[in-house]
Amino acid sequence: MIEQALGDGSRWGLRIRYSPEREALETAGGVANALPLLGEKPFLVMAGDVYADFDPARALTIAPQMQAAGLAAWCVLVDNPAHHAQGDFALRDGRLDADALPRLTFSGIGVYRATLFDGVAAGTKAPLAPLLREAARRNLAGAEYFGGHWTDAGTPQRLAELDAQLTQQARQHGGA
Repeated sequence: MIEQALGDGSRWGLRIRYSPEREALETAGGVANALPLLGEKPFLVMAGDVYADFDPARALTIAPQMQAAGLAAWCVLVDNPAHHAQGDFALRDGRLDADALPRLTFSGIGVYRATLFDGVAAGTKAPLAPLLREAARRNLAGAEYFGGHWTDAGTPQRLAELDAQLTQQARQHGGA
């Protein structure tokens, strides 16, 4: 459905290329599968089941910082939502910390270098979290806190709540 709706992106002055998966490969598996399209420079990944007002152009300033520091990953962390109160990672001096407390939640927004996915064969299922934990433990992962609007819409209920919230906001601002 996404390919049908967006096509090659030319309607918006974009170039969209797709990396098809026969079965869902999870985040790291999907990225590893798409590496031939992404190249060696740092690239932005934004989870499709989150809504955020994070500016994707921020990746353009993160990438050179990563390269200068020799980092393989840069993660955007947010306050813990009620459904994930324990969080995922700590933020320490601009670095991702897999073991410290208190923890924040990984937003699903990150900038990565292909080297992060070296151990993941194309076409195989692989979650991202273990790769990020290992990079953090090796001091190869940077991070930042994002305090803007962010919602995990990863369940039908949370998606319906977000839809209702956005519809209400549009009505208050003269839209829809």
